[in-house]
Amino acid sequence: MTTLRDLLELVRAPAALSVPGDVVAGAAAGQALNGRTPGLACSSVCLYWAGMAANDWADRRLDETERPERPLPSGRVSPDTALAVASGLTAAGVALAGLVGGRRALTVAVPLAGAVWAYDLLAKNTPAGPTAMALCRGLDVLLGAAPSRSVLAALPSALTIAAHTYLLTALSRAEVSGTERRLPMATLAGTVALATAAAGRRSGAPTDPRASRGDEPARTAHGVLAAWYATEFGISQARALAEPSAGRIRVAVTSGIVGLPALQGALAARDGATRTGLVLATAVPLARRLIRKVSPT
Repeated sequence: MTTLRDLLELVRAPAALSVPGDVVAGAAAGQALNGRTPGLACSSVCLYWAGMAANDWADRRLDETERPERPLPSGRVSPDTALAVASGLTAAGVALAGLVGGRRALTVAVPLAGAVWAYDLLAKNTPAGPTAMALCRGLDVLLGAAPSRSVLAALPSALTIAAHTYLLTALSRAEVSGTERRLPMATLAGTVALATAAAGRRSGAPTDPRASRGDEPARTAHGVLAAWYATEFGISQARALAEPSAGRIRVAVTSGIVGLPALQGALAARDGATRTGLVLATAVPLARRLIRKVSPT
């Protein structure tokens, strides 16, 4: 009999803590951080969980060999149940986006849902896989800015989160087999570059009112959060570089998922939402505790 824990494992529940920050970062960049943002974040979580369930449904034969402990190959969740969960969450995510954000949100949510399914069913095991996953996360950021008239203002943040996702997805392909040192070397260099970019001052970005009153923490919060992200994700990649085994790679991938809210927080703070960015980053220690109970990968 399928239990709630089985379903939470199916959708990688703890990993969802890395999702609302996409929408928040986009909303901050588009100056659309308002009462609609929580609803759009919930829509984003639904679509993310849908993608996780669809992933396991699509990989159920492969997982019988590579990851027999997962809910489907272990028999704890049936393929029909996984497909129903994925379909239901997709419908819920798109409907919620339309309800909260109107037509503008739907113009992003519908392509986002399509990109999620295209990744799971078509692109994942091809060379286009990391790019397809990066597209999903980039659209997720734009979803936060969709209700405003400043969607393009969120493009730099969307590209930053997409780049992180590309690196993480490329690294995750070696979770089962391990890899050569050049892969973690490349992803580590990319992580440092992203953190450096996030720590800088974005040209034309709105100024945090606290900073205008001489509050130094408000001016430097995004730099601190960017450094936290680099440390959280970078240390595990450095260890994988020293020993690129499957176990070390899997730990690095988990750190990339867990540490993402720090990067999202840095972007939000850089775009003027300092307090919100700091709140986003509190998901990092929470996720670190939750992954001890349910795997995010």
